[in-house]
Amino acid sequence: MKSLASFALLAFSLAQAVHASGVDRLNQFMTSTVTATGEFEQRVFNRDRKLIQQSRGTLAFARPGKFRWTYSKPYPQVIVGDGARVWVYDEDLNQVTVRKLGQALGATPAALLAGSNEALKAFELKDEGTRDGLEWVEAIPRDKESGFERIRLGFGFSGIERMELVDAFGQTTELRFSGLRRNPRLDPALFSFSPPKGADVVGDK
Repeated sequence: MKSLASFALLAFSLAQAVHASGVDRLNQFMTSTVTATGEFEQRVFNRDRKLIQQSRGTLAFARPGKFRWTYSKPYPQVIVGDGARVWVYDEDLNQVTVRKLGQALGATPAALLAGSNEALKAFELKDEGTRDGLEWVEAIPRDKESGFERIRLGFGFSGIERMELVDAFGQTTELRFSGLRRNPRLDPALFSFSPPKGADVVGDK
């Protein structure tokens, strides 16, 4: 009887997750996920939907304001948010660009993944219904200078699985997440960055 009750409770919980709106799923994600790691595949399309770039890599974040995106293919690049600044290291150019965190995040996709719960106030949120088996929410930046016209997030059983970003030039960036682990214990060193010796450092030093 106890196992049957447990199964019924699990089924009820899954049913709630299935029927939750995209906005509900985003709010649940923001409040229940403090840290995460995973992998991503990224594709960029021009306004005519022609594929112009493909890349992949790994990600990690710890709210609020700490994250690490590592692009492994086709060009190695590391983006690190240490809670105060965002560092972008382009290995091929041996160049580091640094910006203050508030300026770099703003109403951007990184704010939705690694920002605080207050970050949601920078967006107008709208349910987009179900597509490809996922619950979607659209986030429109309130700041028209953010560089993005809209951001869509798709949620499945494992949490966030897709992001679609449309920028001011009509380009669409699609992100697919896999192997996402929620709330693992992460080494703080993951979110620190020191420019390599000899690298050219530009920006808000």
